[in-house]
Amino acid sequence: MSRRLRYIGSNSGHSGCPTLYEDVEREPVMIGYDEFESMFTTFQHTAFRLETRRQYGSDAQTETYRRFVAGEDLGWDSDDDWSRNRREQSARGKRFERVRVMDSPPTTGQRYLLANAAEIGKVGEDVRYLWREDADRLGLPAEDAWLFDSRVITLLHFDTDDTLTGIELITDPVRVARACQERDAAWHFAVPHREFGAGVPSDG
Repeated sequence: MSRRLRYIGSNSGHSGCPTLYEDVEREPVMIGYDEFESMFTTFQHTAFRLETRRQYGSDAQTETYRRFVAGEDLGWDSDDDWSRNRREQSARGKRFERVRVMDSPPTTGQRYLLANAAEIGKVGEDVRYLWREDADRLGLPAEDAWLFDSRVITLLHFDTDDTLTGIELITDPVRVARACQERDAAWHFAVPHREFGAGVPSDG
């Protein structure tokens, strides 16, 4: 449970007393996966993702990940439901943008995601990268979230095994405004994935 300050008045007058606030607890608003997925169709303009984790449990369960680790051709499926949605929404003029934070040296999971950046770019996502030291310098949060239309955040919660455990919906104007500032900073300094990938040392 997080807390926020709510304005309740001021008695400053001529005495210099401060404005008064009260500490308000905020219950997280959690949504289901189906509702979350529907947001990728119902958003109007922009969907921005900040990815900061070192790996994702869902990736490690895929056949493409197994092939990547084995050094085989990954065999991406560019006609699955996810890819079709990205193409359809992009054709309507909507933008998908993603900034990924990478460690030095990169983890296997991060290398896998770098390999898939070109593929998801083909179906409508603009993927860019930051080294973690640069993300820290910019004061970016160490959390994963989507920002839809600069007004709604879906904060992704993970357990210690890197498995998604919940999706929190955030519409608080202060949180959203901060997320917009973080997005702008991340996007300004992030490097397109092809250019960034050229500077990533080969594994081993």
